[in-house]
This record gives sequence, C-alpha cells and structure tokens, in this order.
Amino acid sequence: MAQKVKLSTIAEALGLSTATVSLALRDSPLVAEVTRERIKAEALASGYIYNRRAASLRTSKSGIVGVCVHDIMNPFFGEILIAIEHELDRHRQTFILCNHYDALAKQRSFIDTMLQLGADGLILSPAIGTPASDLELAETNELPVVLIARTVEGAGAPSFRGDDSVGMEMAVRHLVELGHRRIALVGGTEATSTGRLREAGYLRALAEAGIEFRPEWRIAGPRSRHSGFDAVPGFLRLSDRPTAVCCFSDLVALGFMYGLARAGLRPGRDIAVTGYDDIDEAAIAVPPLTTVANGQKEVGRRAASALVARLGGTPFAAADELILPELKIRNSSGLD
Repeated sequence: MAQKVKLSTIAEALGLSTATVSLALRDSPLVAEVTRERIKAEALASGYIYNRRAASLRTSKSGIVGVCVHDIMNPFFGEILIAIEHELDRHRQTFILCNHYDALAKQRSFIDTMLQLGADGLILSPAIGTPASDLELAETNELPVVLIARTVEGAGAPSFRGDDSVGMEMAVRHLVELGHRRIALVGGTEATSTGRLREAGYLRALAEAGIEFRPEWRIAGPRSRHSGFDAVPGFLRLSDRPTAVCCFSDLVALGFMYGLARAGLRPGRDIAVTGYDDIDEAAIAVPPLTTVANGQKEVGRRAASALVARLGGTPFAAADELILPELKIRNSSGLD
C-alpha cells in the first residue's frame, strides 16, 4: 500500500517548513504567491489530500456550511445557491446541500448530520411547519443559523428575503392600472410565510383600488409549473371569470400560460398574467413574462456574508432583512 503523503513530505521536497506549506495550502497571504503556487503544484503532483478532520481539531472549524432548501430544481433556489456559493468560495468555505421538499423529518436529519460533522453554520429555507425550537437546538449546539426566503415565527435567527408583500402589491397595481378589476391569485399557500405575505399584498392592493375580493379568485397550490397548469380548468369554469391573474411564482405563471394556450387562449391578450421571482426563463417565455424581481442573488450573497461574519466573531443582528423588489413589465400582462 502506498504511503500517505504528509505536509512534511512536501516541505522536505521543496526545502520549506511544514508551517509554510500549511499556510500556502490555505491560501494565506503570509506566503508569497510564487511560493504558494510551487507548493500547490508539488501537492498536486504528489497526491496530497487535505485532512479536514485534523484541521478541524486544530482550529475548531470544519470549513463546512450546510445549505438546506425546498427544491434545487426550482430556478429561484438555484439562483440563490449560486450567490451563496460565490460568497462562501471567497472565504474558503465548502457547503453541503440538502433538498428537504418541505419534509420536516428530512430537514431535521440534515441538521443532525451537520451537528455530527461539526459544521460551522447553516443556511436554511425552512420547511413548512418548522418550529423555532429546531433552530434553537442548532444554536445551542454552536451551529449558527441564517434563514433565507422564509421566516420562522419566534426564531431568533436572522432572515434574508425579498419584500414579498410589497412585490405582490406592485404586480396587482400594474394590472389595475391596465384597467383590470377582476384579478385572481394563483399558487402559494398560507402554510408558508411567503404565501401569507404575498396574499396580504394582493389583498391590500385590491382594497386600495376599491375592488372587493371574491374567495373564488384565490386558487392556492404549490409553486410549480404543474400547479399553474392544473389551475387553468377550474379558473376557466369561474362565473364572471377574472381578466387577469397574479401568480405566486414564475413557475406557476409559466404553467398557467401553458394551460391557457392548451385551452386556445392567448396569455397577454385574452388573459393578463404576472409571475413572481424573475427567473432567467421569464424573459424568454412566450409571451415574455411580466414578473417581480425578488432579489434572490442578493438574498444569497447577504445570507452567506452574514454567516461568514458570524464565524469571524461578529454577532448576528437578529432581524428580518428585506430586499426591495422590482416590477419587470413584459408582454404577458398585455401586448402593445
């Protein structure tokens, strides 16, 4: 069996101290760049593998951050994760990803695993029904938690998200300005903070315009294409059918537009449609989707930055930090 390559092996080959080699492999500015590159090249050629467990024992830091979201297949979370990754990369933190699919047991299992691994922190979009006690347990065991996209009532963890209520108000006001008085809200659920806040913004904008809300205009459901598509038949059966639809997310809106097209209706002409999140696909949809940019890249960057600062000794400011949304007007809400 081949002998394991150690730091001392690299140091001896290059005529350097093991301390210098260790610093270089951690990209320390205390080692000149030319020397760092020589050391890295030698480590690669010799097959050296960094021993994270040993380093963790020396520094009390694992260099690992857990990231747990609802579903990575949703482009909304994909864009958040890219921003998190870029920020953590800058600080040489590796993240381990989990999709909880709103299953509390899966989320709890992941948190337990992070505790067992001695992870440095956790960035979490909490599953439906997450109790504050789950987050308090992590904090008590020195696993600081930052929330993204959703909040947990009673939790002391800081959260970073778009201002969902204000964003939905923007979408409804836009439709009212176009002359619509019958406006439905499709997708989302009161079981999440996001769903409650977006519905509140929708209702507030209707009231502001003097429009009386009708319960049949609220068609709840998941934030998926299938949810939007499946909502269309029931929507089309409504008496005094709405002329416009605000969708909980872009995925719901895209599915809803597919359903309208399947029924022989033209989104943007026969029924005005708006989405929420401004994922990349929104701008190239047919027709291009009017939507609310929710600042997901900024959410990811700020959440990761706050966690890194905490790991460096800066206490969390336990607050709900909101990113101001922006309305993106395109053809789906009415063609020129």
